[in-house]
Amino acid sequence: MRQSELFAKTKKEPPKDATTISHKLLARADFIDQLASGIYSFLPLGWRVHRKIENIIREEMNALGGQEVFLPVLQPKSVWQETGRWDTIDPPLFKLKDRHGKELALGSTHEEVITALVRARVSSYQDLPFALYQIQDKFRNELRSQGGLLRVREFIMKDLYSFHATSEDLARFYTRVIGAYKKIYTRCGLDPVVVEASGGTIGGSITNEFMIIAESGEDKILLCKSCGWAANVEMVDAKRNDASRTLSERSESKGISKNKCPGGGKDVERASTIEAGHIFSLETKYSHAMNAWFTDHDGKRRLILMGCYGIGLGRLMSSVIEVHHDAQGMMWPGEIAPFAVHLLLIGDDRKTKDVAEKLYRDGQKAGCEILYDDRPESAGVKFADADLTGIPWRVVVSERTVAKGSVEVKKRSEKKIKLVKIKHLFKELI
Repeated sequence: MRQSELFAKTKKEPPKDATTISHKLLARADFIDQLASGIYSFLPLGWRVHRKIENIIREEMNALGGQEVFLPVLQPKSVWQETGRWDTIDPPLFKLKDRHGKELALGSTHEEVITALVRARVSSYQDLPFALYQIQDKFRNELRSQGGLLRVREFIMKDLYSFHATSEDLARFYTRVIGAYKKIYTRCGLDPVVVEASGGTIGGSITNEFMIIAESGEDKILLCKSCGWAANVEMVDAKRNDASRTLSERSESKGISKNKCPGGGKDVERASTIEAGHIFSLETKYSHAMNAWFTDHDGKRRLILMGCYGIGLGRLMSSVIEVHHDAQGMMWPGEIAPFAVHLLLIGDDRKTKDVAEKLYRDGQKAGCEILYDDRPESAGVKFADADLTGIPWRVVVSERTVAKGSVEVKKRSEKKIKLVKIKHLFKELI
């Protein structure tokens, strides 16, 4: 892609209401644009990153045996009334009426819709287990929309739903999903902490969140570095309240103390985190409410067991930037970077331009994703924009380097700059 043709205009200053690093940098680099509170457009650079995250998630869901579907955003009131969540889900639904006066909602999640689909198609234990997933728009009527993509009202989510005949099979699949999620975050350059969590208005006997440690995170966790135990502070406090005890009074080893890990009595640490994923062992919550049954191998009618597993893609994208950045800008991990190489043309003499043009063409033939900065801008502007954009490799072609038959190569995450012979460049980078 020639940067002179790219639909993007970098900015020196972030939006006035931007408080998080990711919001500031994504807006300044023109990856996203705010249309209204909590509502964003993804511009070409941002959408390239988003699509790469989407592809990673799709690969890992397919590896689990998930089958991809696409479910309606517009959902009738009746299906939500079956579970009693029409008026109780938090955040509340975006509700509207069609021209016939029938009430509808914009889907914030799809437990009701997927359960209605499955109950019409499953009758026997031989139909189970299976898993369905989608990558699709969701709408949340948030009271506060802040942090750029971290808390929004419209976003794209991957939601996976699994269906089982036995609790043992559900537990096995739940464990496999944890492994798949860890692969997703690792491929995106993140190291998640898996914590015990509250099911909220989704529900579930067992729920876990995948937390990314970051100073800007609005969630707080307790973490034991000795054994790996971790829990969301909100869940811990809720357990204490259920026991009618205050935080300062709680100290028994059978519960969760203020400073001790319940697993071995070791000291725990508090950390600020971003929730980058949430999974739920729903068991029969929705199948019971919506009459989703199957006949087991003994001929007995039983409720289908369920699990659901979500990842917000924009939130994940922002989490990467909260972890991978410096004072100059973003530093994208290679697998989700918008481009692999940022090729900078410095100078306007004919020979230098010819070398840069040839490198651009040769790189494309070699299968290398290149953003070629061919703009008539100063070297300072080009270097600043390259740092802000955060593409993993910067390659500079200038009169000085061409005279040496070389180009200047720098990895975005490192300070070291080296000269590489032009003929060896793509062997070095690919």
